[in-house]
Order: sequence, then structure tokens, then C-alpha cells
Amino acid sequence: MGKIIIKNAKIVNENTISENDILIQDDIILKIENNISDATAKIIDVEGNYVFPGVIDDQVHFREPGLTHKGDIASESRAAVAGGITTYMEQPNTNPQTTTIEKLEAKFALAKDVSYANYSFLFGGTNDNLEEIKRLDKNACSGVKLFLGSSTGNMLVDNEQVIESIFNSTQMVISAHCEDETTIRENMAIYKAKYGDDIPIKCHPEIRSAEACYISSSKAIALAKKTGARFHVFHLTTAKEMDLFQNDIPLEQKKITAEVCVHHLWFSEEDYATKGTFIKWNPAVKKATDRDALWKALLDDRIDVIATDHAPHTLEEKKNVYTKAPSGGPLVQHALPALLQKYKEGVISLEKIAQKMCHNPAILFEIEKRGFVKEGYFADLVVVNTNDAWKVTKENIAYKCGWSPFEEQTFNSKITHTFVNGHLAYENGKFSDKRNGKRLTFNR
Repeated sequence: MGKIIIKNAKIVNENTISENDILIQDDIILKIENNISDATAKIIDVEGNYVFPGVIDDQVHFREPGLTHKGDIASESRAAVAGGITTYMEQPNTNPQTTTIEKLEAKFALAKDVSYANYSFLFGGTNDNLEEIKRLDKNACSGVKLFLGSSTGNMLVDNEQVIESIFNSTQMVISAHCEDETTIRENMAIYKAKYGDDIPIKCHPEIRSAEACYISSSKAIALAKKTGARFHVFHLTTAKEMDLFQNDIPLEQKKITAEVCVHHLWFSEEDYATKGTFIKWNPAVKKATDRDALWKALLDDRIDVIATDHAPHTLEEKKNVYTKAPSGGPLVQHALPALLQKYKEGVISLEKIAQKMCHNPAILFEIEKRGFVKEGYFADLVVVNTNDAWKVTKENIAYKCGWSPFEEQTFNSKITHTFVNGHLAYENGKFSDKRNGKRLTFNR
């Protein structure tokens, strides 16, 4: 790949913004300093623009294998680099599910030649694969995923003895979807009796309620504390759950960590009236007061990571009546622009965006040489123009499913360049044909 110099970069890294040049050689950041010159290097002048570390998304569903009519590793990783996401961790609820070491390695083989971004996968825990989890090498993949509430491709783990055994049996990060299944089923029965299958979408946060979230997450956290497990709670949605997390110690020392997703920071229950099932997610988008509490906890460091839970479905699937419309939506292309919009509105700083979307996922999952703009690190970089407004339209959506919950939204910041391992994968709306993603390595 040779050498590239990114000139006049405003580098957002480790809670500072510094103006420097960046010299990339092959896949590595070789040098960061003022006025770098090299006659053999390609020059990319980004004056006036910010350079972030590549975003690391710890929760995506790219639907391969088995569900590729919704999306696949190639299509969704391509959309990811358009959104400044250079690394993703894909979830196990595909078909077949990623619940054996053999199926995990088969997924790595699928991604090897087609992924535009760097990749790893989460290994799915079930009620009956404890022995496989025990055999799993701690550096083989990003971690173990438990569905403590059912969602797409039902992988519900509801045997409490098994859950405790899993917590006791791995040194890896255990990530979980926390919703109490009994509460949800009881609520669903009430609303189905009243409405049949055509339940109004505004009832979704009452069916998949705040109480269902809290019951599950509080119980799982108590178990993690009892066993000493390293536990990460995915996609938090409620004000009540915020008291379960702490901000009085550095992330490196935390055993219990938390994630929030972009859609729960952006939408509230008021948006069901216009967005309908296009904002049907599990856990549900809830009250504006819940959204405000999520922002508060994110900014004071009780919440550690921002992710997408990118989960595409076709338009036809999403247009079904409530009980048949699947939960989830595509987000990797628009997550960083949405957070940058909140920066423009004065809600969050650029440094905090880099911390929550780039640095912290790397720290939390102990990813090797990614998540920071540092000499010797992989050259995963994103260039952002914070003064270039554009509108999300059908024509510029890169997802295979062809729609976005952000359609017709104007963002004031645009991603101009995305580098993956030193390769310019995306530039001003155009994609490179080269697929340069690498399998993640870890320092555990």
C-alpha cells in the first residue's frame, strides 16, 4: 500500500484535539508530528477537518449466514465504513447460530475475503453448550453473548443454573441482552387479548417494559458480582437501570460495564406516531425521561460505550402488523453522523464521542492496537467535516435492506474519508473495491 500523509489533521484522541500530520506506512501509523514530508508518500490534505480513530462497534447483526436477504457481511461492512466504523463485533443469532467453535471459525472464514472493515464475532451461549464455552480460547473472539430475553432468532438462555455456570467458566467478557422473559410474555398476553395481532406500536415499550429490563439486568449484575465474572450489559434503555453502574473507577478496573445504542439516545416514545415499526427495537425505545437519563449516565461515565445494534430487516418485514414485524433496524452508516449532530447541538464533545465509540470498546474488549490514533497502531482512521450538511435519502443509503430510520434527516457533519488498515476504503461517497478488513486480535 505504500505511504500516505494525512496533512493538517485536527486529531481527536485521548481527550485532546491536536493539529498534526499523520504518516501511514502500509497498515500502520508510522509517525504523528508537525510538517511531515516524504517524497514517496501520497498526500491527502484534510485542513479544517477532524480525524478520529476508526469507530469500533461492539454490537452488529450482519445476518450472514442464513439471513442474507436482510444483509450480509460484505454489504453491511461496506455501509459501516461509509459511517466511519472500521471494526465491528457481530452477534451469534444467525442461521446456523454461532454456538460451537466450528461454527465460529466458519464465520471467520466467511468474513476473511469479503469484509470491508475489521471483524470479530461473539460466541453464543445457550442452555446446553457450556462445554463449548469452556473450550473456547480467550483470544479466539471478542467474547460470549447471552440473550437473557428473546429476540430475533430466539437464543433465549433461561436456565439460571446454566447462566451461573457460564459466569463461572470463562475469563472473556460476557455481554448480555437483558429483558425478563416472564414479564414480557405476561404483558404480551394482556395486549394480544385486547388487540389481537394488530397491537398499536406505541404499546411496544409497555410490553417490553422498563420493569422487564430492570428485573433482568439487576439480577444478572448481582450474579456477575457473586461470581466475579466480567459482565457487559448491551443496549440499556431505562433511567432506573442507571443506578446499577458506577463511574468512580477507571474503565480498566470495572468488572461491570454498560453500553447504550444510538437509537435510544435519539428517539423517544413520541416518535412511534411518525416512525411506527421502523423504530421497533428490543429493548424498546422508551420515554424522553429515560433518554435524558441515558445521556446523563453516558456523559458522567456510568455508561462506557456507544454502539449501534445494527439489525437490518426488509421493508416488507417491517411493514407487518405489530406481532409479525421484527425488531431491529439498520444503523452503522448513520451512527457517527447522528452523534456528530448532537455535538453540533452542544450535547456531547468530540473528545467524548471518540472515548465512547473508539477508545472504550478497544479497552473493554482488550483489542490489540486499535481504537486510538497512536504511532505503531493500525491505521484505522476517519476524517470528518463538521460543516457539510447532507440529507439521508434512499439514494445515499448503503444498506442492503435499502431503508433507514433516519430517512429525510439532515445531518450537519459528513464523513469524508475512512481508512481501514491504512487503505482508503471510502472517500467522499465512493467505495474502494478492495476489501481490507482483518480479523481482530486481543491482548488478554
